[in-house]
Order: sequence, then structure tokens, then C-alpha cells
Amino acid sequence: MIKALARVKWISEISKIAKTEPRGTVAEWTVTILLLLFGTTTLVQAFVIPTGSMEDTLLIGDHLLVDKLAYAPAGPVSKYLLPYEAPKRGDIIVFRYPVDIRQTFVKRVMGVPGDHLRLVDKIVFLNGRKLNEAPYVYHKTSYIDSYRDNFPGEPNAHIAEPAQVMLEKNVVNGEVVVPPGNYFAMGDNRDSSWDSRYWGFVPRGNIIGKPLIIYWSYDAPTEQLASQNIGIDHILDILQNFFVKTRWRRTFKLIHGYPIQN
Repeated sequence: MIKALARVKWISEISKIAKTEPRGTVAEWTVTILLLLFGTTTLVQAFVIPTGSMEDTLLIGDHLLVDKLAYAPAGPVSKYLLPYEAPKRGDIIVFRYPVDIRQTFVKRVMGVPGDHLRLVDKIVFLNGRKLNEAPYVYHKTSYIDSYRDNFPGEPNAHIAEPAQVMLEKNVVNGEVVVPPGNYFAMGDNRDSSWDSRYWGFVPRGNIIGKPLIIYWSYDAPTEQLASQNIGIDHILDILQNFFVKTRWRRTFKLIHGYPIQN
């Protein structure tokens, strides 16, 4: 009975929000609440950011809930109940690393099937148009790298085999062309991101979902978070510094993509 009353109260609150907030915000909060109330590992997955490749959008130590249904194929009934969609330019996605699917990465979609991309002195050109990435991209080095910042070009460092294939088969007139069923992804910390420039495209089947909310953010080093198994040092650190190192302002922060127009 108490649970039923609580759910009715949630629905009432959603109705109040609907009268004052834009439709997209209402839908986002509605899905968030439903997943938090009824979610299981089938619907959501916990994920922690172990590296700084998505700074300052996502920080090392951000703990996320990932919506696994966002990009799921829509069924005959479920398509009317949940906002299924295809990955779009500007979406932040969580996916299995193409070179080693045991690892999970998070990046921003910069190119969808059919898109042409290139970088010139750190600036991204999408289908011939210069992008304004100021809302999300951070350049933390001032120098220009001949491959990283002028892409595609001749690699000046080790790149994974799928990236070599990409450079051989998917470059047309100095631009990378995203093939069907694949996506081109990069980190927001553009100068320090191991992304599609170095390991190739993200197959559609590797995409797990989209980050939904930061449920906890804790200031911890990569060394404590990179391993799949939490070490004793990290546990002791949390016990000793929970209140000091928790980034309270990031708690329950919704994660938004940024629409990139063609």
C-alpha cells in the first residue's frame, strides 16, 4: 500500500512538471524515474568513468546509470511506451571497445553512417561544414599533433588494426566516410582521448546504451577505478574520505547529449 501511494505521488509530481517544463525534459525525467523505480540489469547498467577522455563533461570517478533501452530495437507494443531511437550525432554512448569487447568505453558520437569527417588543426569538419564544439569540447594542449589534430593523415603513433583498415578503405578525398552500421566516436577531452581516430569505428551491435544520470561522483584516481575489481585501497579511501571526496554538486545530475546538425 505504501509503495502504491509512493508511485501515485511520483505520477502526480510528473504531471506538475509537465505543465511547466518542455516536452523533452518531461520525457527524460519520466524515463529516469521509471528506470530508477523498476530498473534491473536488463534496463540499466552501472558504469564508472575511469579516465579523463570525456572531461570536463564526465569526470574520473563519475558513477553513471546507463539506459540500455534507449537504442534497443522497438517492438510492436514497446515502441509506443518507450522513446527508442537510433544513435545520433552528439549523443554520449557507452559501448564495448571494438578491439576488446571485455572493456567498456564512453565517448560522443561524432559521425553516423554516411557522414564524412576530417579534422584540421583540431577543428572538426562534418560533411564539409565546420562544427562549433565549444559547448562540450576541451583542448588541454596548445600544440598541433600531425595525426591527432589533422585527421585522417599518416599515423605518428601506434593505432589498432581496425583503425588501419579504416584509413585504407574508408578515406575518400581526405575525409573518413562512416560505413553502414557503424559510428565514429571521440572524447570531449579531444587532445587526450583514445577514440575512433586510433581504433576505428564503433559497430552498432557494440553500443550498450546512453548515460542517463550521475548517481554518485567520487574524486578517485584512474589507478583505483580502471580495474574491474575494486581494490582494497579504493575501499579504504572511500571509508576514510567519503564526505570530503564526494562531488555533491554532481550527484543526480542528468547527462545530456548535444545535437550536432548535419
